[in-house]
Amino acid sequence: MSNHYSIYLILKSLHLFGMVLFLGNIMVTGWWKFFADFTQHPHTLSYAQRQVMLTDFVFSLAGATIIVVSGVGMIHLQKLDFYQTPWLLWGTGLFALSGILWLFILLPLQIKLARLSHNFTPEAPIPAQYWVLEKWWIIVGILATLLPMTTLFLMVLKP
Repeated sequence: MSNHYSIYLILKSLHLFGMVLFLGNIMVTGWWKFFADFTQHPHTLSYAQRQVMLTDFVFSLAGATIIVVSGVGMIHLQKLDFYQTPWLLWGTGLFALSGILWLFILLPLQIKLARLSHNFTPEAPIPAQYWVLEKWWIIVGILATLLPMTTLFLMVLKP
């Protein structure tokens, strides 16, 4: 096995590991956040919202970083023409769009939700503003999840 091919396999393994971290965290976080919201219990909501923030920075951001670094490495190693490789161009664009949604919409929503939930008490009802922001988080979050899932299929199938 050549050194070039060994490096490629290491980069590809890192790329897949990053995708597992990234997509796995997004889907699992969405799942348990949905059920935490379903309880409408102030302490549960507050705890879940803090964990959304924490897991995004620990797993999603780490996964995205690994994906980008290993992906750039594989592009360079294989000497791919980014603009002449449609699956790569589309996949990267969709992944970037997901990141833009997270950075400019989801993250600010998560921060607002976390700040609101920090003040929740069992004696007071959950403010309506929380549920409005939460609905937007779910809608944009589903879109921001479908984009990298589509990227995954483009990268594997290479149409």
